[in-house]
Amino acid sequence: RDWQISLGRRFRSLKLWFVLRHYGIEGLQHHVRLHIALAQEFKQWVEDSEDFEVVTPAPMSLVCFRHIGGDEYNEQLLETLNSSGKIFLTHTVLNGQYVLRFCVGQTHTEARHVADAWELIRTTAASLSISDLS
Repeated sequence: RDWQISLGRRFRSLKLWFVLRHYGIEGLQHHVRLHIALAQEFKQWVEDSEDFEVVTPAPMSLVCFRHIGGDEYNEQLLETLNSSGKIFLTHTVLNGQYVLRFCVGQTHTEARHVADAWELIRTTAASLSISDLS
């Protein structure tokens, strides 16, 4: 019971079995490693930027970052990015600061998608002004 895939009422193990059967262990490892590498590249771009900062360590494929313009600026940036329909970010509050979350995890994500997302984030942030804040 403690050392096998759960076979409970919802039969969650069937979904996992199909994924393992389709990709295999090596295929899953490839995707996880690729997503982590893409997130690390994104994290490096954020660290190299003068306008953004990485808020927490990002050992996996989730990067928590923020614009240095403050909480209201980050809220407006998130709303503008998400309403564009080109990208969808989530947010959280860490240590009282509004933080944007970028996650790489879709099967078909490539380096160009992450680069396009970073470019959209940068250009959108550059186009926002303090008067745009609600």
